[in-house]
Amino acid sequence: MSEPIIKVDQLGKKYFIGHKAESNAIPGGFPTLRDQITGAVNRVKNGTVAALRGEKLSKVSREEFWALKDVSFDIQAGEVLGIIGRNGAGKSTLLKLLSRITTPSTGQIILNGRVASLLEVGTGFHPELTGRENIYLNGAVLGMRRTEIKKKFDEIVAFSEVERFLDTPVKRYSSGMYVRLAFSVAAHLEPDILVVDEVLAVGDAAFQKKCLGKMGDVATQEGRTVLLVSHNMLAVKNLCKRAIWMENGQMKADGAAAKVVSGYLQSSVVDFRARIWDEWRTAPGNDQVRIHRLQVSAVGSTPDSPITMQTPLVIEVEFWNLQPEAHLHITLHLITEDSITAFTTGSDDRTLPRGLYRSVCHIPGNLLNQGNYEVKLLIIKDLSRLIYIHEEALSFEVLDMREQEYGFFEKEDGVVAPLLDWHTECVKQKI
Repeated sequence: MSEPIIKVDQLGKKYFIGHKAESNAIPGGFPTLRDQITGAVNRVKNGTVAALRGEKLSKVSREEFWALKDVSFDIQAGEVLGIIGRNGAGKSTLLKLLSRITTPSTGQIILNGRVASLLEVGTGFHPELTGRENIYLNGAVLGMRRTEIKKKFDEIVAFSEVERFLDTPVKRYSSGMYVRLAFSVAAHLEPDILVVDEVLAVGDAAFQKKCLGKMGDVATQEGRTVLLVSHNMLAVKNLCKRAIWMENGQMKADGAAAKVVSGYLQSSVVDFRARIWDEWRTAPGNDQVRIHRLQVSAVGSTPDSPITMQTPLVIEVEFWNLQPEAHLHITLHLITEDSITAFTTGSDDRTLPRGLYRSVCHIPGNLLNQGNYEVKLLIIKDLSRLIYIHEEALSFEVLDMREQEYGFFEKEDGVVAPLLDWHTECVKQKI
């Protein structure tokens, strides 16, 4: 067998998490400028007094956290590898190490080729440069000559569909435009290894399909290697022959994509019908929004009551808006266990001052088919910029209890099973 294009040996990545006492912020609120100034003065004063007394200064405690541990595998040239797992399993950390964005704590990575990465929205491009300038910048980073980039330039622009905005700074692009250009650049500048994270989730369905087709062409026709992190199990099964399942920073399985995906889906049938984060500083999110509570429940039932096909549902999203004024739009994707989006729904658009908010989505009964569902949460600003995405925000099972009234039913085809009004009447008795 030929030399692998990627060799990973006993790879590990360690971080240290700091812990310190919180300020006296109002519960459910945010620290004021007064809180922060008072806290800073007290820390200086207490430290000075302790030093004069000859006491040791208190230190912030640090917890050791392994995002990846003892990961080893080889990848051959032309192979398409899917990397799957729940949020926090170590998938994105692995890709950052392979892309040399960060360095490993233990082990080694041997790469025998040029790597182009499409990771988080916002990486790889300089926001102040135009789309045109960023194309040439990325080519230069890959070691390509200007003449080589020129040969690919028209293909990149045509694929990305952003020709009208090519001379606009990319900081003014919507997240969808940004991803279209970023993927087009990464795929067309002929890297030996193409690394793609779940960033494609922000694109529209047509462009996602186009990207998946291009990744297939890159591997089969051009003989290049593709590494794909995705929560879309259907895409992984269709595009990849091999998959790695990551769990708690370690490899749970490595093998044929269909088999690994099947095992992952069976293990993932777990209800996460309610999740809460009391402290906004440690809650999921960023410097713009943080999540306080997520919950799906059956109307008129206790939180742990079974959800049936007949049950009306309520999905609640409570979040902290950390911005003075923000035009925010909450979007939910309801996804089946086969990674098919049953439907997408969004909240009304409002300008929200800083504070804690609750958005509620009502789903009528007699709509969903039986099976397991996941909820993906997206928060969009100004109807154009994705500022937060939460994969697998909630998960729940819908049961078919109709046999109690109508007799036994097999699961119906389709992602939904609406109970629609039907009427049959006689048009003519004699034929």
